[in-house]
Amino acid sequence: MTAPLAEAPPTPRGRMWPLYAAGFTTAFGAHGIAASLGGSPDAVTSLLVLGGLLALYDGAEVLLKPLFGTLADRIGARPVLLGGLVAFTCASGLYALADNPAALWAARLGQGAAASAFSPSASTLVARLTPATGHGRAFGGYGFYKSIGYTLGPLLGGVLVWAGGLRLLFAVMAVLAAAVAVWAALAVPRVPPLPRARQTVLDLARRLADRAFWQPTAALAAATAALSVGVGFLPVSGAAAGLGPVATGAAVSVLAACAAAVQPAAGRALDAGRITTRAGLSAGLAISAAGLALAMVPGLAGVLASAVLIGAGTGLITPLGFAALAASTPHERLGQTMGTAELGRELGDAGGPLLVAAVATAATLAHGYAVLALLLVIAPAAMLAAMLAGRLRSRR
Repeated sequence: MTAPLAEAPPTPRGRMWPLYAAGFTTAFGAHGIAASLGGSPDAVTSLLVLGGLLALYDGAEVLLKPLFGTLADRIGARPVLLGGLVAFTCASGLYALADNPAALWAARLGQGAAASAFSPSASTLVARLTPATGHGRAFGGYGFYKSIGYTLGPLLGGVLVWAGGLRLLFAVMAVLAAAVAVWAALAVPRVPPLPRARQTVLDLARRLADRAFWQPTAALAAATAALSVGVGFLPVSGAAAGLGPVATGAAVSVLAACAAAVQPAAGRALDAGRITTRAGLSAGLAISAAGLALAMVPGLAGVLASAVLIGAGTGLITPLGFAALAASTPHERLGQTMGTAELGRELGDAGGPLLVAAVATAATLAHGYAVLALLLVIAPAAMLAAMLAGRLRSRR
């Protein structure tokens, strides 16, 4: 893989805040609205409609993130960031102004497409505007504010829907995206696209098959799978153990809070050389797998311990994975790499719950946790075995 260009000069921290706000916006928009749709019977008339609206947003992200990432490399990440935020504003405002089913479907599709543009562009700018020695801290901060969006989204979304209905939530989303767009236009500097050598499909395939790309991306996908399973299924485990919705909701909040708290610390440790990317990703996968294993323990203790470990493991993986991708990618291809890595996370987001649900249907939910935990622990176990084998060979 081509070596990245020279480090960027230190960037005033104020220029990074709009990028963090963009990360918060995409997370808040995704989870705030998704968690509130089921409680709006006037707009969502059946489970089939609910499933379609949820899939529409995620499907747009899966299809479009790599494309918008490549566009960011071609014309610059800042225009794609601003365009995505403006499009998110318009899509959200559409349903806020026109309260009908067609507008709701169009708004969710537009929000997903817009998030596909400004999410990878924001992470590309985080990398472009930060020296390589500060990537861990920068991505730790970016991940922290995304996690805050995931945490607060369902809570604030529910409050807004209670106060004024689903249209009020979409109106607040429109105002938030518009404010972040103006902020980014004023504070984020212009980062011109870099000259790029011609890339064939074979060149792209080789780059994506490189270990420096697929290992961090696979770790990010696995972390997102564990996170989604924790958010979706820990309440089910809690309810089966006789816990009420307050206790299970608190467990999910603990998971998100741990993920948010660990990310900045993990990024700082990476920048300071106290942890390596390989060791950090392996540790994060092992911790997440341990959390899934503890989810099989019945009762509040098992649910809370699982939430803490899944949150900590995913919080460790996320900034290290993105920092590794930024360090190994030529700067002129950062958008494409970040968009494709985000695609990997979306597949993990969908694949993890589907796998656990399929196994749980055939056996039990505990078996579903066990299968996903086993998949997560394979990579660290293989790395440990390879390291031990290398040491044995060196001693002979």
